[in-house]
Amino acid sequence: MNTLTHLDDQGAARMVDVSAKSATAREATAEAIVVLSPDAFAAVKAGNAPKGDVLATARIAGILAAKKTAELIPLCHPIALTGADVDFEWLEDCNAIRIVASARTSGPTGVEMEALTAVSIAALTIYDMVKALDRGTTIEGVRLLAKSGGRSGDYQAPVAANPKPPVPAKTSARPRTLMGEVSAPRADPNAQREAFRSFMTSRRLRATEWARDAGVPAGQIYSFLTGRSRGLSADVAERLARAAHVRVEDMFR
Repeated sequence: MNTLTHLDDQGAARMVDVSAKSATAREATAEAIVVLSPDAFAAVKAGNAPKGDVLATARIAGILAAKKTAELIPLCHPIALTGADVDFEWLEDCNAIRIVASARTSGPTGVEMEALTAVSIAALTIYDMVKALDRGTTIEGVRLLAKSGGRSGDYQAPVAANPKPPVPAKTSARPRTLMGEVSAPRADPNAQREAFRSFMTSRRLRATEWARDAGVPAGQIYSFLTGRSRGLSADVAERLARAAHVRVEDMFR
């Protein structure tokens, strides 16, 4: 089992000595999702938020945060970044903004914390910019997506594996369960996803509130909507259906 390199022999916190490591090209990418009310989402997209251009401000904040990570996280090394980017994706169907930040350097230690700090501060900046419109805005799913370089090698965040095609069977009104995920009578997961989006839109369901009412993690919904997972688990689908007062298959029609 790997030992914690941030602890000395007495268990005290320390900054790891990286002087013996060779400088290599390193890069890391992280993401976060900010969920807003419909009004706040519309205002941000239209550029009508009370404090001005939300995403431009959040982008600068994220880049600045990446540069100042060592001042915020006690045991991080000051790193000479060679690049930092913060980008945004509109998630129209759930009134959310996906933030993706990347950090790059050529040095003896990685930039995972710089990428994670960038998305976190960018997300907090969005909250600050819209809190007059929606104090219920939430920040979810902060995670490392990928890193490259260094002794530990590359890392890619795990995604749900695509299950093997199901054995042909009689069409049933109830969804089939494949490797823990719900597949509606449709064979195409993209068609399921679009039907699920349409269901949410038609009933004005916000992912965060719906998930809370169903007692499930909102990240399950976002992973499905953004294509990071192929489907919803049987238990999650059942809970969501009960909270929406429908049958499971109704969510995929």
